[in-house]
Amino acid sequence: MNRRQFLSTVAGATGSVFAAPYQAKAAALAKKVKITDVKIMLIRGSWDWNLIKIETDSGLYGIGEAYWGWGVKDLVLNKMKGIIVGEDPLNVDKLYTKMLMQSAGAGAIGGVTMTAASGIEIALWDLCGRILQTPVCNLLGGRFRDKIRFYRTLQAVKNVEDMGEWRAQIAAAKDEQWKWTALKFQGDGIPPRADPGYKEPGHDPYGRGLTNKDYRRIVKAMETVRDTVGPDMDFGVECHWKYDTQDVIRLGRELAHVNPAWLEDPVPPDNIEAMQRVTQSIPVPVLTGENLYGRQGFRKLIELQACSGIHIDIPKSGGLLESKKISDHAEMYYIWTACHNPASALGTIASCHASAAMREFRIHELANYVPWWPDLVIKEGPFWKDGYFTIEDKPGYGVEINPDVAKAHLAPGEVWWG
Repeated sequence: MNRRQFLSTVAGATGSVFAAPYQAKAAALAKKVKITDVKIMLIRGSWDWNLIKIETDSGLYGIGEAYWGWGVKDLVLNKMKGIIVGEDPLNVDKLYTKMLMQSAGAGAIGGVTMTAASGIEIALWDLCGRILQTPVCNLLGGRFRDKIRFYRTLQAVKNVEDMGEWRAQIAAAKDEQWKWTALKFQGDGIPPRADPGYKEPGHDPYGRGLTNKDYRRIVKAMETVRDTVGPDMDFGVECHWKYDTQDVIRLGRELAHVNPAWLEDPVPPDNIEAMQRVTQSIPVPVLTGENLYGRQGFRKLIELQACSGIHIDIPKSGGLLESKKISDHAEMYYIWTACHNPASALGTIASCHASAAMREFRIHELANYVPWWPDLVIKEGPFWKDGYFTIEDKPGYGVEINPDVAKAHLAPGEVWWG
């Protein structure tokens, strides 16, 4: 058999053996699906969640979520919609880049521009998964894991000096059906809760200082947490960017004996060198990054090794692919990734698909949970099991918006996919 005969034989075999399973996908690609509309509606949950729908001339659509905040809907409908209508939805990175280029001048990114583009990017990935009949994580390089571990963020107790309240809060979290394996506590909530009128010496609503009494209160509370959850359970301590460098270094050292899994956002996010000093001065891992945007926003934090873990808010920081690139950059410095998350169930699932594709991913947040939160989407099986979310082998994100729940919680003035 000569070369031409061999190639002809292989081509024939390939057509007969392999064409059928990919026929639908090939037909969709050949048709060159075009975007025809972009819609958005606000659901009032923990925040006003911006849900986005991208429609096409094929009848297929994709759904996603932009970070909550004012002005997102206006930017999506009045600027970015016009940029992507008529385009091929499979060119996700190109469309994301185009939206930023045409909405932010020279490409300076951040704020509402970034969050609006991120939400559209997230919906585009769902649409691509539906077109190609594969889970979104497979389009991001495939998955390192099928299950995504979650931690439950708890709010500050009312009486921070009553250790019984801390124990009761932990007991309630442990009784939840999802069986969390990690929790986060509001360390920064202790001083204002203990002194709401800023009447104690050393307290100022505009200052970042901690008093000796504050250290005692915070450390005692976290000792109670450790005693209650046991020696092996992971928990984080939230600081919400509240403290001065030297003060939080002392706090980190005084908390070391309770072995927190991380100290979160210890100093304001705009001075990376200050964050670096804290990280290198305390024996507790530092987790930060939820207020940073894109690869350039995270670059200095990563390259100065100014944290132990990066905390990416995926619907805020650039969407799925940009967040994957950020995580890959951090992985070169052996810095792990966690996901910040005030999103609805839809944005959370999208974030889980990106997390599945990140090598050094560790844990994902659930914050400000409302009772109907999981019911906003229609999916098979429970949302979490034993503290983990499982990636399903379904096209896109594998879910639909539940119209009954969404309509019941529309923000004032909103209509179903208006």
